[in-house]
Amino acid sequence: MPRWQGGSIHDDRRKRAVFHALLEYAVELEQLSANPLHKIKWKPPKTTETVNPRVVVNPRQAQELLTAVTYVGRRGRGRRLMALFACMYYAALRPAEAVGLRIQDCHLPASGWERLTIDVSRPEVNTQWTDTRDAHEERGLKHRGRQNVRPVPVPPELVKILREHIAEYGTAKDGRIFRSERGGVVASTAYTEVWQAARLLAFTPAQVASPLAKRPYDLRHAAVSLWLNAGVSAPDVAERAGHSVDVLLRVYAKCIDGQQEIANKRIGDALAA
Repeated sequence: MPRWQGGSIHDDRRKRAVFHALLEYAVELEQLSANPLHKIKWKPPKTTETVNPRVVVNPRQAQELLTAVTYVGRRGRGRRLMALFACMYYAALRPAEAVGLRIQDCHLPASGWERLTIDVSRPEVNTQWTDTRDAHEERGLKHRGRQNVRPVPVPPELVKILREHIAEYGTAKDGRIFRSERGGVVASTAYTEVWQAARLLAFTPAQVASPLAKRPYDLRHAAVSLWLNAGVSAPDVAERAGHSVDVLLRVYAKCIDGQQEIANKRIGDALAA
């Protein structure tokens, strides 16, 4: 998995395991006398995967970016993708989850909060590794079983955006809300190009040169950071984002603002009781 799509050291370990299995098979076929990996003692250094606070946009910046997206490209190219980015920000969907979102996954009343029921992800893969030769393979949710689902409450802002998008563009034959002009799955290159153009429109030159919202995935980081800083409990945020609580707190530790002051006040109140 490319790192810009959320790859991690866990992906590196998975790739090493696959490579190890291939070498073991070569030994079994007597193409190799022994697995050369057994002689390598090096271990990858331990790393702490945390989100850089500098990539996280505030709500005003997020809204400016979503507006800028609608001005990108010919034939409404950016406008067609605005709701896709909105799902990453308002619902903290991973890009592959947003791309795979279907009409049957959405509960969208005319007003108020509702929910998305996420159970499909469409990550991009090398076509030679898929049965269908399709660049987007339908999979279950990350770190969950194939039949598991993740309910995500969504605010009225996203409900409105999705309702308007569906009314204007309809859906694909399989119910997908987001599709290319020809009806295919939206490619990462397509939405990344639109995103980069939107940053140029919405940001100052200094912000463009900075890591701020450098990738579409950073909208998800902004959403989770916003929820944590709003005081939503870690278990609730973890459930909405599809994380375990320990991973959530480790990854977003540096993006939780103002918690020291809150903790100091609570400790002070307890001491004064």
